[in-house]
Amino acid sequence: MGWSGCSAVASIGVLFLLLCAAPPIDISAVIPKDECGTRPLVDEITMGNRIVGGHDAQIGSWPWQVSLQVYRFGLGYAHICGGSLINHNSVLTAAHCIRKWRDPEFWRAVIGLHHIFRHHSHTIRSRVRAIIFHSEFNILTFQNDIAIFKLARSIEFNIFIQPICLPDGPLVMTPETPCYIAGWGNTKEKGRPRAILQEAQVGIIATEKCNGLDWYAGAVFDDMLCAGYEGGGIDSCQGDSGGPLMCYFPDHTRYYLVGITSFGMGCGKPKFPGIYIRTTTYRSWINTHIIQYDRSATVSISCVLIFLRVGWAIFLLVL
Repeated sequence: MGWSGCSAVASIGVLFLLLCAAPPIDISAVIPKDECGTRPLVDEITMGNRIVGGHDAQIGSWPWQVSLQVYRFGLGYAHICGGSLINHNSVLTAAHCIRKWRDPEFWRAVIGLHHIFRHHSHTIRSRVRAIIFHSEFNILTFQNDIAIFKLARSIEFNIFIQPICLPDGPLVMTPETPCYIAGWGNTKEKGRPRAILQEAQVGIIATEKCNGLDWYAGAVFDDMLCAGYEGGGIDSCQGDSGGPLMCYFPDHTRYYLVGITSFGMGCGKPKFPGIYIRTTTYRSWINTHIIQYDRSATVSISCVLIFLRVGWAIFLLVL
């Protein structure tokens, strides 16, 4: 191969590197700001104040609710934790859910689910491509208890499946702000999980009060919030971890994911409400990791195709 051939190969190599450079990604295209947080099948009415102390949800009530399930040999898939769909291929959940099963090959996400064992025509089952958990998650204090599941397929939204909105900054919440929890977890401590999705309305409790000596005594950190009732009775429980704490803001006419179900002292005990990870604290972390993953995945696919074409061009030049 002469000098001209070498020069052409070098030029093609430079072109390959340029074409494989990571393209800019618009965060508004990655995480919806407008097309989110709506419930097409449910009227916005006040629900019963009673998934400890809750009741059966209607089909389609929480279209972003996800069941994260692990495959167990000889048993099939079993529900482990909840999650919230935040875009076409990302589910937000709790990091402690994956401490035993970190390999995404064991997981699947089920979206548009109401009865845990009965899938409808609109129910979508997706394998998990990757799991991104916070590198500073502390299993002892539950600080940074947040993770992202990247799905192997892009989910199409419909009246049964919608993403929930993520707050860009702190939202003003008052005792009158309607907030809800949902999940397939136990309906009482040491009880059994429910097959039908449960829902309940909860109140946001000030951190100062929740950290009282006869409450959590300082175990609630700045990246957490408390939700429930002083007298107990209504609370998240085992199996609800990773699921949403969602509040409706009439001015925006949308639901926002304000918290991720993390931990609690028992289930439904007085002065020990559920503890949730504040999503506003981690908005930058969420944005960064979703963008990085989507960019790398896009570049990888593009580079494979470009590499094949460049390789063929070099082969022809060598001839």
